[in-house]
Amino acid sequence: MFVLASLLSPVSFLVAAEIEPTRQLLISGKYDECIEVTAKAIDDRVFGEEWYSFKAEAEMQTGRYKDAFETISGGLTRYAWSIRLRQGGIEPARMSGNVDQGTQWQEEMADIVNRAAWRYNGDPDSLVSLGKVAAATGADARQVLEIFFDRALKVSPGHRGSILASGELALSKKDFAVAAETFQEGLKSHPNDPDVHFGMARAIESSQPPLASHHLSETLRLNPNHVPAILHRAAQAIDAERYSDATSLLEDALKINPANPLIWAYRAVLAHLNNEPEKEAEYRERALTPWPENPVVDYQIGRKLSQKYRFAEGSEHQRTALKFDPGYQPARVQLAQDLLRLGDEEEGWKLSELALKHDAYDVQVFNLMQLRDELSKFTTLEADGFRVRMEATEAAIYGHDVLQLLKRARDTLCPKYGIELQSVITVEIFPDPNDFAVRTFGLPGADGFLGVCFGKVITANSPASQKDTPVNWQSVLWHEFCHVVTLEKTRNRMPRWLSEGISVYEERQAGATWGQRMSPKHRKRILDRGVSSVRDMSGTFMRPDTPEDLQFAYYQSSLLVEFLIEKYGLDSMRNILGDLGAGIPIEVSIERHTSSLDQIDHEFHDYALEMARRLAPELDWEQYDLSAIRDDDDPERLERWVEDHPTSIQGLTMLADQMVMKREFDKAKKSLTKLIELYPEQTGLDSAYILLAAIHRELEETGEERQVLEQYVAHTDDAKSALLRLIDLQTAASDWAAAAASVRKLLEVNPLLPQAQRARAMTSEQLGIVEDAIQGLRAVLLMDPEDPAEAHFRLARLLNGQGDAEAKLHVLAALEEAPRYREAQKLLLKIVRTHPAEASPPDSVTEPPSNTAPEANPVPTDATKMP
Repeated sequence: MFVLASLLSPVSFLVAAEIEPTRQLLISGKYDECIEVTAKAIDDRVFGEEWYSFKAEAEMQTGRYKDAFETISGGLTRYAWSIRLRQGGIEPARMSGNVDQGTQWQEEMADIVNRAAWRYNGDPDSLVSLGKVAAATGADARQVLEIFFDRALKVSPGHRGSILASGELALSKKDFAVAAETFQEGLKSHPNDPDVHFGMARAIESSQPPLASHHLSETLRLNPNHVPAILHRAAQAIDAERYSDATSLLEDALKINPANPLIWAYRAVLAHLNNEPEKEAEYRERALTPWPENPVVDYQIGRKLSQKYRFAEGSEHQRTALKFDPGYQPARVQLAQDLLRLGDEEEGWKLSELALKHDAYDVQVFNLMQLRDELSKFTTLEADGFRVRMEATEAAIYGHDVLQLLKRARDTLCPKYGIELQSVITVEIFPDPNDFAVRTFGLPGADGFLGVCFGKVITANSPASQKDTPVNWQSVLWHEFCHVVTLEKTRNRMPRWLSEGISVYEERQAGATWGQRMSPKHRKRILDRGVSSVRDMSGTFMRPDTPEDLQFAYYQSSLLVEFLIEKYGLDSMRNILGDLGAGIPIEVSIERHTSSLDQIDHEFHDYALEMARRLAPELDWEQYDLSAIRDDDDPERLERWVEDHPTSIQGLTMLADQMVMKREFDKAKKSLTKLIELYPEQTGLDSAYILLAAIHRELEETGEERQVLEQYVAHTDDAKSALLRLIDLQTAASDWAAAAASVRKLLEVNPLLPQAQRARAMTSEQLGIVEDAIQGLRAVLLMDPEDPAEAHFRLARLLNGQGDAEAKLHVLAALEEAPRYREAQKLLLKIVRTHPAEASPPDSVTEPPSNTAPEANPVPTDATKMP
């Protein structure tokens, strides 16, 4: 009764009024002021466990771990029943050399969770504390949310601790959608809370980078001393290879908390990347000083190294983290991912399975195990040091072509860069883009990525996943295999820009139409804004604002590689890669084998400008204000304007469009022909070639249409529709050699198109390329053809010509589909007479099955009796 009276007295309201400003001191990062205020309240014996809790948290944020432990211990002597202080004391105990005491407090709370959590139903702070301990000790995450955090929110709607705990739990399970929803709701009641903004920034970082950057900025505006946010920015700088920026940010964080383990862990990462092993060991030791068996330190070091594709080094750190704490789930999951990317699949999958048993709510692990089930259905092809996994039907259709391409890439690129591969290279091709994303990134959703190389493992989207936006799959695999070569050459020690730049450059070397080339968008960007410096080149790949920004990052890095090789020779590039493998930083290596970085930047800028100006140099690229002309009632005004500006791409395009709308095709052809003459490299669905070909088709000018399409496909590597039409025109003209060349181009875009495989079989038959015709017909039969009887018959005829006994099976299949198929009957008789021992009873040939399919090539009924 005395306690109740004290809680209801005016003094209690006075205490509450004093506590809230103190909470704001803590939240806003005024840690020293918070410590001063809370210390005075404790000395004055002002009622409330919050004073101890706030003081300890402020001390933790400034690295005073022993002080924080003593504060919590002192609080528990006064408030021995406090759940909140026990939970808040676990980390200070660990970080101050009192691990056993922290373990005891955690066990006491776990016991309360198991026996009497209901007693704290009315206290949201205690519910949150119990929930945190329940989650840390392996409780089901959904039950933690329901029993503790959601209940706390019901008791106190908008409760800050519940929102933060719920969001952090979702983040720890990689459930970013739930995390974003939680923090978004929290911002309604706590719009100026830096911790809520920080949670939101991490939840949407991959899905909405610009908005995430805004929330991160808000975090630091509201709390300039928010060490986790500063460290997050440092991590972003490391990812972007802005190592000097990362170092500066870490120094800022050290001024706030000189003992923070993550600061020293990141410094160890930077030392590793800079090939400074002694400093790396020193910084790691500093990170472990407060708590020598802290698994977070090695987990974070290894995680950052794996993000740099140094999976071998990263996996070793995860093993160390698991030695410190065998149940540390983040290290277990990361190690599983590292091993799978290293090609150590047996242990990787075992660890994934173990991780799922320990935490069924972890979205990343759950998706990974679902993927394993899907991969078990794939077909594995092995040859020449390659292991290729594909969906079974796709493997049968173009698996052989994949192996041939990889062998050709190896035979071209390995000698070029002076390396001999010692390990089997695994390539996995996924028809479902979400499966590709899970295998590659751990989570579904990887729009814009066609393939990824981890060193000895390549993952790629198959043509089946690309639908209406096909991409040349051979060019993609060539690009990714080039990564294998350069990553092996450098032992995975190369900056992002150089890795991507060489791969795009080598695409262009391998195929006349492969790889990115100068485009109008690239031209305008270079002329308007120039190109990035060598030091900033890798950063352009990180969190681009638009897909165009990312595409330009690939192109400009390839242009820089092209410039370096043209000016300094291929040997200089090989030497740079060799230096990187020896641990020499990229900037030092470039200056050793070329020139100073400032000189390179200057010369590359001029080179890029020159390359941009070379694109259709006679074309007028100016964008004029033609709105008045476009809306004018005088239809000839635009024609007069174009007469005055005869090389304007804008005017010629507008005039062509206008003439097509008016069906004045001769005038339209004149404008389009002029555009092609001025800019023959123009590609894309809006290019002059496509519109001109459409006009010729409309006018039934078949020869002219074919000529235009042949010009067009000579400049692009993914023109599916144009190639389909061109093949029709070439086969109609019986130009089988030209049609075969177009078919090969089409198969590079999408070998899963039935039209492509039918054309392959037909052109190869006509040219006498039997093996290719057989492969095409086998593919057709896997695609549910409209006329299976004909496909079986043609395949049987080709196989019989080679003396292959399988011919009989296919001719019988043809007759099963169409029993009166005269040519198939003749072929069967020929086979039977050639191999009489294998003959079947004659009746089995003429008697149609009960489920006869529609007949192909029917013959009169009086001709169905066989001799």
